[in-house]
Amino acid sequence: MASPEEIDDDTSEIPSPPKNVYKDPDGGRQRFLLELEFIQCLANPTYIHYLAQNRYFEDEAFIEYLNYLQYWQRPEYIKFIMYPHCLYFLELLQNPNFRTAMAHPANKELAHRQQFYYWKNYRNNRLKHILPRPLPEPIAPPPPPAPSTSLPPAPSATAALSPALSPMQYNNMLSKNDTRNMGAAGIDRRKRKKGT
Repeated sequence: MASPEEIDDDTSEIPSPPKNVYKDPDGGRQRFLLELEFIQCLANPTYIHYLAQNRYFEDEAFIEYLNYLQYWQRPEYIKFIMYPHCLYFLELLQNPNFRTAMAHPANKELAHRQQFYYWKNYRNNRLKHILPRPLPEPIAPPPPPAPSTSLPPAPSATAALSPALSPMQYNNMLSKNDTRNMGAAGIDRRKRKKGT
């Protein structure tokens, strides 16, 4: 059995809990919103360029803060992010070469252009891989020649399936000698100035 002196020695070695524990008054909401706003600012290459120009990337504490912010990639936090490019840039900012390269205006413009082209073509590129390609329609053999008559030939099955022509396309199909194209009985209907 331990003596009372040994018991006192054991309790003195146990660290006591800190007396001034900081309690966030809003339960961490303010910190959450500030970090969310900052991380979404990283989606802007001009802001990253600003940080590089003002030497934030040379501060080790700031680099550790960027490393800490990677928790935003977890599913329970990612649902709050409106600009997903910020996560891509956050990942790139872990690389020291990218941090130094973003100090140059040409690299900022390159990143901005690449981001623009991604946004411009994202939907089309995504649909290309998602939607199945339609099967080619079978081509029907041409119908046998009909005896010549004054009636125009009947429209083929493929013409019936094609969309309706616009008036501009229909006018271009008319021949120059067609009576519909010449006006009523050869009358010139152009407007002319009166008095000449």
